[in-house]
Amino acid sequence: FSCIQGSSGLRTPASEHLKSEPAIVAGIAKATLPSNPRVRWDDWVGDYGLIRDLIAETYPKEFHDFNARMFTPGGFYRGNAARERIWKTKSGKAEFTAPQTLSSTGFKDAPGRYRLVTLRSNDQFNTTIYGFSDRLRGIEGTRQVLLINPKEIERAGLQEGQMVSLVSDAEDGVHREVGPLKITPFNLPDGCIASYYPEMNPLIALSHHDQESKTPAGKSVPVRIRA
Repeated sequence: FSCIQGSSGLRTPASEHLKSEPAIVAGIAKATLPSNPRVRWDDWVGDYGLIRDLIAETYPKEFHDFNARMFTPGGFYRGNAARERIWKTKSGKAEFTAPQTLSSTGFKDAPGRYRLVTLRSNDQFNTTIYGFSDRLRGIEGTRQVLLINPKEIERAGLQEGQMVSLVSDAEDGVHREVGPLKITPFNLPDGCIASYYPEMNPLIALSHHDQESKTPAGKSVPVRIRA
């Protein structure tokens, strides 16, 4: 994401009711948050350039003249301080941070509990899905799959091609379930299973996020398999 250049859609929208991602986010925000005259949701949906102006105002060193520079041939390079060995720390040097726990999963192991990793396919950008051909993993025609290693399939008493559901194991009293998903053998570590984002989002508890960034912990979700 260091090189930024503009692009414009070439295809006609599939429907007049098809919304852009900014329109979806703004719609959710307007439906859930109190009105604030300083937060101009409708203006931003109508003109993405206004969003870029705010980005330039917030990060002037990297994004000055954002709207003009992004449509010049080749776009522009926003820079990467670490690449230049510039460390933005108090010491001015690279610093290591000791983890608070020995486990990065955010929860303890338990019998029958799996660590779900959410994935994007190679024909997907964020939540935009362009097709059903995940050439990186050899999966064609569907995204309703559960990737799991062959030994784990055998240990769990499951079979390739079997349809199952995933149930949240967050132990917070909230029932979350997604399915059906097709058991698909894949080379993954024991205890670790995988399926696609955003289809698996309903399994992630609101409290399951990074402590500082608050990013949902979609790479380590506690779940159980329901056959």
